[in-house]
Amino acid sequence: MVIVQKFGGTSVGDLERIQSVAHRVAVTKKEGNDVVVVVSAMSGETNKLVDFAEYFSQNPARADMDMLLSSGERVTAALLSIALQEMGLDAIAMTGRKAGIVTDKHHTKARIERINPQMMKSAINEGKIIVVAGFQGVNSDGDVTTLGRGGSDLSAVAIAGALEADLCEIYTDVTGIFTTDPRIEPKAKKLEKISYDEMLELASLGAKVLQNRSVELAKKLNVNLVTRSSFCDEEGTLITKEENIMEKPLVSGIALDRNQARISLMGVNDRPGIASDIFNALAKSEVNVDMIIQNKAIDDTTNIDFTVPVGDLHDAKTVVDTFVKSGEIKDDSYNEDICKVSVVGVGMKSHAGVAAQAFSTMANENININMISTSEIKVSMVIDEKYAELAVRSLHDTYELDK
Repeated sequence: MVIVQKFGGTSVGDLERIQSVAHRVAVTKKEGNDVVVVVSAMSGETNKLVDFAEYFSQNPARADMDMLLSSGERVTAALLSIALQEMGLDAIAMTGRKAGIVTDKHHTKARIERINPQMMKSAINEGKIIVVAGFQGVNSDGDVTTLGRGGSDLSAVAIAGALEADLCEIYTDVTGIFTTDPRIEPKAKKLEKISYDEMLELASLGAKVLQNRSVELAKKLNVNLVTRSSFCDEEGTLITKEENIMEKPLVSGIALDRNQARISLMGVNDRPGIASDIFNALAKSEVNVDMIIQNKAIDDTTNIDFTVPVGDLHDAKTVVDTFVKSGEIKDDSYNEDICKVSVVGVGMKSHAGVAAQAFSTMANENININMISTSEIKVSMVIDEKYAELAVRSLHDTYELDK
């Protein structure tokens, strides 16, 4: 088998942990597998490099930041390769460039355009363990680029796709994907399998185990993805095609997203195209809009409510202010004391009443629902933040996810 293993910052946080990773990789190799390892920078290293840059400038050139930040992963890759060689294993460290990762030209948040795996395939054929510096590639001009948040996961999935690997293992500090956050609901259970679509919903709705960009790429490239802990030998969670899951649960998980703010626009001029104008302006400012509700008001006006990530709130306010000043919007208000709780499951496609159960659970707990959004496999509700954990525990009980 060809197995790609990715180890995050906490897994390679110090020299002892890198040694532990080397032992784990060695076991996988000795079991007869071809192994490609993708590593992140040691925990805290990227932040340290950012601080170094900010000592000189609060607005450093992005190309220079890519050159700087990509060094953290290269250090880890070299150290792990050295550790493996010292154990008598034939290992080679590769930069993103050497691994054939070609990206677009957007520095600090580049997207992978293609991978030329020839050098990696040659090394595999020679029996080598390949250790790739994650989070980075090279653009068509030959400049080093970095892939942004979750970039090492992306590197691993893309490499697995290019090599047609049998498995891509993402090692983190948690043992897998749970029915909800175990810190909120101790009865949460680890899932054995979950579909790409369910994982995408959970990742986009606040589950922090995997970035949705890496799950999207795994789905596109048909890569079997496993997330598991680097600190124990416990089996992880397989993220795969829906058809590979025999028994599809009605509900797979409850997600909580506290990173939400609600914007209410009152007395909006009810003319054709007003919503288009507002949301196009928000899009141009790179504000990520989630839920939207529009209600007819009086006097030829309408009210529009929508949610955005808290980090986008400042930019959203700037956009809204231009419409207030022009007279298109009479009044606006903002609320950061909200959260979004979501019920996710592929079984919803063939079962009615899942949303009704969720609404009844909220009613029984005296929790008012401010906004609702649904899809084929998801029901999301915006509620007051103070009820967040009560809502998660109650919904977990309602759908008996601990059984």
